Amino acid sequence: MAAQHRCIAIVGPFQSGKTALLEALLHRAGTIDRPGRVGARIGDTSPEARAHGMSVEPAFATARFLGEAFTFVDCPGSIEFAHDLRAVLPACDAAVVVCEADERKLPALELCLRELETAGIPRLLFINKAETAPGSLRDALALLQPASRVPLLLRQIPLMEGEAAVGFIDLALERAFIWREQAPSEVVALPDGELPREKAERYTMLERLADHDDALMEDLIAEVEPQADRVFSDLASELRRGQVVSVLFGSAEHGHGITRLLKALRHEAPGLAETRARLGVADEGAPLVQVMKTLHTGFGGKLSVGRVLRGAIREGEAVTGSGGGTARVAALTQLAGATGHRVPEAQAGEVAGFAKLDCVATAETLATGAAAPEALAELTAPDPVHALALRVRDRKDDVRLSAALTKLAEEDPALIVEHRAELGDLRLSGQGEMHLRVAVERLGSRFGIGVETEPARVAYRETIRGPAEARARHKKQTGGHGQFADVALAVRPLPRGEGFVFEDEVVGGAVPRQYVASVEAGARAFTARGPLGFPVVDLAVTLRDGAAHAVDSSDAAFQAATRLALEEALAKAGPVLLEPVLAVSMAVPSGATAKATGLVTARRGQILGFDARPGWSGWDVVEALIPEAEMTDLIVELRSATAGVGTFTTRFDHRAELTGRPADAVLACQPVRKAG
Repeated sequence: MAAQHRCIAIVGPFQSGKTALLEALLHRAGTIDRPGRVGARIGDTSPEARAHGMSVEPAFATARFLGEAFTFVDCPGSIEFAHDLRAVLPACDAAVVVCEADERKLPALELCLRELETAGIPRLLFINKAETAPGSLRDALALLQPASRVPLLLRQIPLMEGEAAVGFIDLALERAFIWREQAPSEVVALPDGELPREKAERYTMLERLADHDDALMEDLIAEVEPQADRVFSDLASELRRGQVVSVLFGSAEHGHGITRLLKALRHEAPGLAETRARLGVADEGAPLVQVMKTLHTGFGGKLSVGRVLRGAIREGEAVTGSGGGTARVAALTQLAGATGHRVPEAQAGEVAGFAKLDCVATAETLATGAAAPEALAELTAPDPVHALALRVRDRKDDVRLSAALTKLAEEDPALIVEHRAELGDLRLSGQGEMHLRVAVERLGSRFGIGVETEPARVAYRETIRGPAEARARHKKQTGGHGQFADVALAVRPLPRGEGFVFEDEVVGGAVPRQYVASVEAGARAFTARGPLGFPVVDLAVTLRDGAAHAVDSSDAAFQAATRLALEEALAKAGPVLLEPVLAVSMAVPSGATAKATGLVTARRGQILGFDARPGWSGWDVVEALIPEAEMTDLIVELRSATAGVGTFTTRFDHRAELTGRPADAVLACQPVRKAG
């Protein structure tokens, strides 16, 4: 039987030690000579990751341990990059969740676990930095359990020397181990006095396993020691079925607990067959690949990183994506962080970079042949929560900027690029301040394009408060045919959302029929920019009277007279600014609800209410109305108030009048409209 090739995601809250664990796993497996320091690791090789001391995109690395291969995927921990995790998970066999026994990071841990639960990914919990963690591991388990809807199963207990953990007792093996720096642990005799504690904790572990194994429960009731094979079989089967989350502990920085983690993954994590079953993929059929990430490299162009779920893919082979695009694999690369080496083929279970698949997107499914396979996973871009307007420093980079942003958005579907013609803005939206900062930095480091950023502008409107009338005449004589038009107009406000209405009440043919259309066209053109400098909405314009000249009247003359009349009428009708108001739904831990409501009221917002978040114990949803102009840095302050986990969704609700100092500030930035 061929050795398995598993794909394991490494996930966890921001700064929990995921990249350090990846390095420790690779070192223990003999893939790298020594673990790197922050900024020099396989998981943080990009300039942006080094600059910020954090992972900003998934990193892939393959290792062999005891004859079996593992591809580890180090996933960013910040909520701002969580969308990358959603693209990676469908093709993974299992996940290692790295965390600390820290109450402040509990909401972030819950977010990670919820992503895994939703995707149906079996998972182990690795409590990192355990050698310095205060309190008992049992206390840590009680602290962490609320973050998981699946029971946590303690597999190890620490061996203490004073206040520090120096090793562990494996409850399944019933052996004691002493940690050694960056080396496998040393097996030692169970210390005197530890046997009662070991027996009690082992019994607790077995009781949990017996919840899903009646035979094991009968053994426990009869006080019969279960066979070791049954215990390990239950550990594997219940992990794979998602009935328990095994909990191990150690220190990624010092290499403690790494060998035991690798062995647990080797013996207990599901393999490719179980992953195919979860995805509904038959064991037999044409070669199949699930795309996990898209990269644009400076040396090789587009690279689609994917896992072969079935069969083998060879260099030069034609593949078709679930989106319908067909391409030929120009090259295959096995990845190790930012580097890799070329391989002739990728076999079932392996993760590889597929070069030059220009028509294939992240999360697509690929198959050999001309028929498009059914997509195995759906990746929906999350709603943006932060936006910036971009402007190139050098005008010659305008065209290059558009192409570069297209590539960045292809790599990262959570980046949304919009050209807002009305405002003259190129708007970049995403999942937070750091998310957009990294994108802007990539424009410089990868594409050599310098940009200036500013808060995205707001699409204000204007309307009128009351009715008014005005008459205007446009008359010019410049030799030959002149220009003449006379119009009498009335204006009145319409209910919010009614837009623009034109009415013709002329009698007796004072304005010939062909020029009534000219008046309407002139009125519509005028509403593109009213007297306050913004588009006019919710306005009714009525043509009451007018006059024409048999020779000098024209379409242009009537449009000019209409503009003059509307300029006067709207000035008398009480023009007023309208600002967009958004309905905002904020999801926050319950302990931060008061802070969230304070952020709303500080932004001229209106609290509509709050309630428990459905399906999320210890979380609330705050509903509010907030002017769009006040949303600029809301996500930054919300994340600060919620230990990095708060988020929100928005939708346009209505437009409201803007008066006083806020209106004065907006108008001060607008150029004055010239009459005529």
